[in-house]
Amino acid sequence: MTRSPASPSPALSEAPPRKTAEDLRSARWLAHDDLRSFGHRSRLRQMGYAPDDWTGRPLIAILNTWSDFNPCHAHFKTRVEDVKRGVLQAGGFPLELPVHSVSETFLKPTSMLYRNMLAMETEEVIRAHPVDGAVLMGGCDKSTPALLMGATSAGVPAIYVPAGPMLRGNWNGKTLGSGSDAWKFWDERRAGNIGEAEWNEIEGGIARSHGHCMTMGTASTMTAIAEALGMTLPGASSIPAPDMGHVRMSAASGRRIVEMVWEDLTPARIQTRAAFENAITVAMAMGCSTNAIIHLIAQARRAGVAITLEDFDRASRTVPVIANVRPSGERYLMEDFFFAGGLPALMGRLGGLLDLDALTVSGRTLGENIAGAKVHDDDVIRTVENPIYSEGALAVLRGNLAPEGCVIKPSACAPHLRVHTGPALVFDDYPSMKAAVEDEALDVTPDHVLVLRNAGPLGGPGMPEWGMLPIPKKLVKQGVRDMLRISDSRMSGTSYGACILHVSPESYVGGPLALLRTGDLVSVDVPARRIDMLVSEDEIAARRAALHAPEPHYERGYGWMFSRHIGQAHEGCDFDFLETSFGAPVGEPSIY
Repeated sequence: MTRSPASPSPALSEAPPRKTAEDLRSARWLAHDDLRSFGHRSRLRQMGYAPDDWTGRPLIAILNTWSDFNPCHAHFKTRVEDVKRGVLQAGGFPLELPVHSVSETFLKPTSMLYRNMLAMETEEVIRAHPVDGAVLMGGCDKSTPALLMGATSAGVPAIYVPAGPMLRGNWNGKTLGSGSDAWKFWDERRAGNIGEAEWNEIEGGIARSHGHCMTMGTASTMTAIAEALGMTLPGASSIPAPDMGHVRMSAASGRRIVEMVWEDLTPARIQTRAAFENAITVAMAMGCSTNAIIHLIAQARRAGVAITLEDFDRASRTVPVIANVRPSGERYLMEDFFFAGGLPALMGRLGGLLDLDALTVSGRTLGENIAGAKVHDDDVIRTVENPIYSEGALAVLRGNLAPEGCVIKPSACAPHLRVHTGPALVFDDYPSMKAAVEDEALDVTPDHVLVLRNAGPLGGPGMPEWGMLPIPKKLVKQGVRDMLRISDSRMSGTSYGACILHVSPESYVGGPLALLRTGDLVSVDVPARRIDMLVSEDEIAARRAALHAPEPHYERGYGWMFSRHIGQAHEGCDFDFLETSFGAPVGEPSIY
């Protein structure tokens, strides 16, 4: 039975002609009277399907990142059925395709090493199968950019289903936020203020449900960015994972992707320069994770849009932080943000800072999506005139220590450290740094600048989240809770403090960070966007002449390929052979 497409949305008046059943990509596999199509149809029937299940229907791939090792996606095992229900309701044919889960909490040495693997798998799974559209199910930090990068390169209509944040944590009547409070209370345990029993209670109370981190960490940042880009249904990114609204959103996404196929509404039509600028603006207003910069640059380069560090820094000077959510905020978590109105309400308050004509997966413009959105708590979602921080969440610094840039989150660090000069205390690897900071005889003061190098994309390998270097135990016991820290690594979006990250080029490839020595003075001026080592040019040249290339980490497998093709932090850390040339069309799906 052939299903008739519904009438077009007004927002698609200038869109390509609506597809017919004969135009479907899946028809290349299934609709011909030949031996190969016979083989494809017979195998579908082997699985219990009948011709009415696929004839004239869009075939929808549901890319599911569920696994037993990913608590953020635990509900996807059943939520996929809600997506399937929606696809069937709209006259589509849903087929689940499992892809790499990229669990943030369990993968070593770092999930970032495998973001590009999931992006490649997403692209190839879509290209290789007879599918007309894709529902992308993700949420844990790297899954969102990876799925969007892969789907963008594949070029078929795609919609994103965010996993949603978990419920608030709780301990002794105190609200706990994932990551942020773990760091906070670990310092108290190191200082001797919390015992083993209390620590065990916190451990059992900080993660109360399935879903990703409920702070404004990388997961919530990236799912919100997916919505701001126009790749989710309105409000999808704010719904808590256990909320029944999440079930309804999943089914609605399944229904919508079928219509997107008929409309030929591909990522290339949605992910324009204006859409990426909207995403940057929203990220700044949310108090986003520093990881947003790397992922959004990588996503833009896949779409052929030249987003750079300068775009983020320019936005940071004009867009205030209005989401009062930890770690930039002091009190609230994502559940509070949802009840306060969620992302549509926040975007409504940004008003003229956004391009409201940008097209979204709903088939309507961003402005149409957020029309009528209301803020229900003015302390959770502030006004532009009453922000929690007057500039954006992130700042990009440059100087002789980071000629290609580095990143700091000034909204989450002690104000007195935004302009600081102090002696460097340099560590060449994570184990030696970890051991040193626990030594109470360490020669360190609050004025020191802790430095960890060889932790970038190649040096880590994979750029681990080591950038929130622990405050030395000696200082913790003195009551110190923040000090300046510099690294070519990343940090968790749930982290906080005066941490300067993503130093580029990284030390492992001979960046200036490799030349810094303990005792050298380091000067940081966030308002002036400067970071420098106060060392003469002659001395820097002499140190560079004596520098030796490090031994490679990998000699085989995925790591070998990663080490030969990974870009630096300011380039988004994508593989050089997967980026789209700026201005060139995004790759079309393969023709069977």
